Amino acid sequence: MALIRPFAKILPAALAFALLLTAWELCARLGGIAPTVLPAPSRVLAQAWENRAALAENTLPTIRATLAGFACSLLAAFTLSALVDFLPRLRRALFPLLIASQTLPLVAIAPLVVLWFGFGLLPKILLVALVTFFPMMVALVEGYAATSMEISQMLAAMGAGRWRIFWAARLPSALPYFFAGLRISITYAVVGAIFAEYAGAAKGLGIYMLSAKNNFRPDLVLAAVAVSSVLTLALFGLAVLVQRLAMPWENAGSEGKSDPDAGGRA
Repeated sequence: MALIRPFAKILPAALAFALLLTAWELCARLGGIAPTVLPAPSRVLAQAWENRAALAENTLPTIRATLAGFACSLLAAFTLSALVDFLPRLRRALFPLLIASQTLPLVAIAPLVVLWFGFGLLPKILLVALVTFFPMMVALVEGYAATSMEISQMLAAMGAGRWRIFWAARLPSALPYFFAGLRISITYAVVGAIFAEYAGAAKGLGIYMLSAKNNFRPDLVLAAVAVSSVLTLALFGLAVLVQRLAMPWENAGSEGKSDPDAGGRA
């Protein structure tokens, strides 16, 4: 049963995805729609395989920009959230600016960032960090605030300083909030990198999509979109795996709740 349970969880999503692809295939083949307008999934898959070398060549720069940008985003989110937690007045000063930064349309700010910092890796890192750090920072700040007052008071009574209380109580209590923000942020990372490549780059999935669009090849555009979706899902799955490794007690608790025989066996 333990081996069947994970497959049972993904079965509904797999069936829905299969039905969607089947409907798309039938619509493209039987609906009289030209392949230059709506290529069938089978054609997209065939063209992706035929052009796999070019896709792989353009995927690597996108992965590099995504990972570097997200690492900077993670560092910025943790640093700013810790500063805000230690200096509450700083929160009132920074949060309006940080919220305003999230209202900037990426399609408008990306060309400016490329204009300021050139066509190298730096503007892509900055844009990925810009679109991903805010959910993690807000989640961490809310997690710190959710720390049990009794635990903080007990640690203070035992002589722990503010920094010790932060590491021993406030940061662990923020982990569930942090991973929720992490899963949200990581879905934006690849999109941010692709937008940055649209604005200016030599290689990348964004450049590949732009070139395919200009050559009226929607099948190649969709192939690149599929690759970016796979990258996003892989990063999301990695975030879930890291959460399970970092918080094994929550995983054990959820398994106990989902097992109807757990109480009887106990």
